[in-house]
Amino acid sequence: MTKAPRLTKQPGMSSAEPTGLSAPIILLMTALDTTWRAFVPTIGGTFLGIGIDHLFNIAPIGTIICLILGFGLSTFLIIQQITSVRKTK
Repeated sequence: MTKAPRLTKQPGMSSAEPTGLSAPIILLMTALDTTWRAFVPTIGGTFLGIGIDHLFNIAPIGTIICLILGFGLSTFLIIQQITSVRKTK
């Protein structure tokens, strides 16, 4: 089985050069990149909110606020990734 080289155009380069990565590897890397962007801020925000709730004894307010902020950050990071992918095409 042969590897099909990916052609990418880097800024400042006159022509596209192969990266040497196969399509399944590129898909896997993209999926992992999207996964951390979706889950880390949301889960981190939840745990941060729970910690703030326990520290200041403010019940679910800190968790709700940090969960919403984590979800917003996840949304922003995924939109940024999609924009970046569209620019390279």
